[in-house]
Amino acid sequence: MRMRKKSDLPQKTCQHCGLPFMWRKKWEKVWDEVKYCSDRCRRERKRTDKSAGEGAA
Repeated sequence: MRMRKKSDLPQKTCQHCGLPFMWRKKWEKVWDEVKYCSDRCRRERKRTDKSAGEGAA
């Protein structure tokens, strides 16, 4: 097994906070579906989407 350098790992930008984040082993099978860098960003995104829809009445 060959060790990888951190700089060799794929990287994405979080759709909520806009910060870059790197590939993690736990995301190996679902990397294409990962959109957020953390559970917190995922939760916050859902909350901001919901509150934005309520004000458009």
